[in-house]
Amino acid sequence: MDARTDQITAGNCYVILTKAKKQRLNELQEAAYKFMSDNFLEILRDPNVYGRLTGHERDLILKKRLEGHPTLMVAEINDAYERVGSRPPSRDSSRPQSPLSIVSCEENRMIYYYNEAAKDWKSLTQMPDQISTKGCGICTLYNYLFVAGGIRNDKGKQSDKVFCYNPSTDRWSEIRPFNQPRSQLKLVSMDGYLYAIGGECLFSVEKYDPRTDRWAPVAPLPKGAFAVAHEATTCNGEIYVSGGSLFYRLLKYDPRRDEWQECAYNNSRKKSTDMVAFKNYIYRFDINRDRGISVFRYNTVVKMWHEGAALQQSEPPPFRCALIGNCVYCVNRCQTLQCLLEEDGTRFVQDPLKAPPGTKGVLLPFVLILPEK
Repeated sequence: MDARTDQITAGNCYVILTKAKKQRLNELQEAAYKFMSDNFLEILRDPNVYGRLTGHERDLILKKRLEGHPTLMVAEINDAYERVGSRPPSRDSSRPQSPLSIVSCEENRMIYYYNEAAKDWKSLTQMPDQISTKGCGICTLYNYLFVAGGIRNDKGKQSDKVFCYNPSTDRWSEIRPFNQPRSQLKLVSMDGYLYAIGGECLFSVEKYDPRTDRWAPVAPLPKGAFAVAHEATTCNGEIYVSGGSLFYRLLKYDPRRDEWQECAYNNSRKKSTDMVAFKNYIYRFDINRDRGISVFRYNTVVKMWHEGAALQQSEPPPFRCALIGNCVYCVNRCQTLQCLLEEDGTRFVQDPLKAPPGTKGVLLPFVLILPEK
């Protein structure tokens, strides 16, 4: 049994599954399903395997892949605007500074996870050297981490490369590159697809189908939207992107119509640091050097904004957010705040978690389910 299990590959897994079912070898059958689950993207792309599975079997291998406890993770990357002796420009400036000529002498590329039992951060893996971490976009899909685009160190050129990390096998791989190189993009997942939105002075948008391993263009951002999108999230099958320098804008992409629409804007002129979606709401986190952190909630059904919780802090540093359940984790190099999203409003948890120790770059949080050790 062990010998047979070790010999399962993408090329023979369906044959082994078929024989195991005919001979009622339940352990071998489960091993074949587990292999397909652990290598889901590879199986998904192969019509000779995925195309021959029943609907129940397709649901089963995906369900197995998504079983487990969601874990808070962070990727440490380089700030696209960072260089020795300079500070990142404020988003309040009239036009974003171009980072394309700025080259950093040191690359940050570690990935950490939060160990709840130890109440501390642990290193998980390191991004391959081929990944351009400066100005890249990240997101998760099917419990894979995707890292895309960025600024290459050779003369500051933009990258079109896309990589993914599989926590089930602890392996990195490269998938089909973008049709157009991008940095400062927003990468989001929705309904089984990836969307690469904009970038440094780009309005184009690409959609990735993991079944065919292909990127295809979709409706671009409206002309004059913003030079760089600040935040992006998905809610109820639609993509929301925010940005703007002189005033705040919120745009919505409807994949059924393949079009962008303008949403009601928020009157706040504070610096927005990130945005997440939960149920029918979008939560926008603003920071202000005098007032601290403010949360605004947008109802995507009635299309109205409401002010939520506030946390008094003196000159709070920017952070990025990840959502587990109804808890938003706001992560930067100083601390990890927790904001609870409840029916009657929002509130911050009193005691923040630790920040990943010794980090020097920008921390981008995300969520994966890690295999049990």
